[in-house]
Amino acid sequence: MEHYRQKVKALQEIKQETDRLKGQGKRVVFTNGCFDLLHPGHARYLWATKQLGDFLVVAVNSDRSVKAIKGEGRPVVREQERAEMVAALGFVDGVVIFDEDTPLRVIECLIPDVLVKGGDWQEDQIVGGDVVKKAGGTVKRIPFVPGYSTSAIINAIKTS
Repeated sequence: MEHYRQKVKALQEIKQETDRLKGQGKRVVFTNGCFDLLHPGHARYLWATKQLGDFLVVAVNSDRSVKAIKGEGRPVVREQERAEMVAALGFVDGVVIFDEDTPLRVIECLIPDVLVKGGDWQEDQIVGGDVVKKAGGTVKRIPFVPGYSTSAIINAIKTS
């Protein structure tokens, strides 16, 4: 199996790995998203997120949760394939798929040192921010990368 596909793990496997790394003084960084059609905005956002710590965990929404959030016709790409594409980015260290509408359960399990979301989120609306802060961690917002949108790509495909 390719190395990058081994980065996609069950939550308990990711927890064991992040607990070990935190025990070594490493900073675990966490973010989440649908990542339906991976584009440069995603890559730039995830790269900037990795710069905030030593080990980047990306939680990818399941197909069910993407549909609940984005509506009918989404996702375009199935969850295992989306997770694999995110894992293929060399700077991503671990990927977990979650089925809930929010990543709160994953955040409560992992308690990352740094929780990251895009700049389009207000800090007080970032799910799990209170959990991370209570444990001594930080919440960061990465500026939104203009000009890239999965919805815009889908619309361009439909109209071409």
